[in-house]
Amino acid sequence: MEIKAYLNKQRSIVEAYLEEAIAKPVGDFAGHIETMRYSLFVGGKRVRPILCLAGAEAVSCGKCDIQEILPIAGAMECIHTYSLIHDDLPAMDDDDLRRGKPTNHTIYGEAAAILAGDGLLTYAFELLSNGSSQRDPAVTLQVIHLIAQAAGTFGMVGGQSLDMIYEGKQVAYETLKTIHKSKTGALITASVVGGGLAAGAAKEHQQALTSYGNNIGLAFQIIDDLLDVVSTTEELGKPVGSDEEADKVTYPSLFGIDQSKKMAEEAVADALESLAIFDHHADPLRGIASYIIERKY
Repeated sequence: MEIKAYLNKQRSIVEAYLEEAIAKPVGDFAGHIETMRYSLFVGGKRVRPILCLAGAEAVSCGKCDIQEILPIAGAMECIHTYSLIHDDLPAMDDDDLRRGKPTNHTIYGEAAAILAGDGLLTYAFELLSNGSSQRDPAVTLQVIHLIAQAAGTFGMVGGQSLDMIYEGKQVAYETLKTIHKSKTGALITASVVGGGLAAGAAKEHQQALTSYGNNIGLAFQIIDDLLDVVSTTEELGKPVGSDEEADKVTYPSLFGIDQSKKMAEEAVADALESLAIFDHHADPLRGIASYIIERKY
């Protein structure tokens, strides 16, 4: 399949949903909502929500109602965007550019940026728990639990905490894997598995999607580490060389560029193998895995 065309189509669907789902900046809270919407709509590839839709498509053989999956997909993008706003803060990674545009705090100030992130995180769970869904409430609860775990202490937040703790320190490979699996991989895995669960994934489907998510999450992070070394600020949409400047341990710093590329390719191969139980309706997931290796920004 033509993966770029698929990604563009799905991104348009996700963005149209978010445009309608997220409150408009009017009334007493207009200023706060404006800060949330700024970062949400400033750009982005929408990889996580697209993975959510693709996971549902693979499980349901293309027969699921996309309107039932979009609230989960939209929630994943809200959580991801909140994490970027907070990561960019001076107390964290202290970045002035994100997605090629000024970061939230450089425009609205640190306090407003923190609250924008808080608002998006909370809004995600409002979308997830919307009572209008026709989905089995038990499945909805399972999806919410999965995403909360991926976003929290033993997922993204915990991974970011470890990332900060180990700046400038010698880190063993096992620790690096834990950091990246938590900080980046957990939300990617939750995206694809969450979509699958909402589409009625059986146990073996859940296991396959989890393995796929874990492996593409690893590949995604390795490529991110590599791009911070070999890309440019214009291509990446954010400052390059920030990992080295912050003295962070990364895959290139431990293994070099060539070995890191090989490790990413192996992770993608493992991800593709995980999808063997699915038919052609999982081709979008297969295409996304290959796209991760090929992406330049």
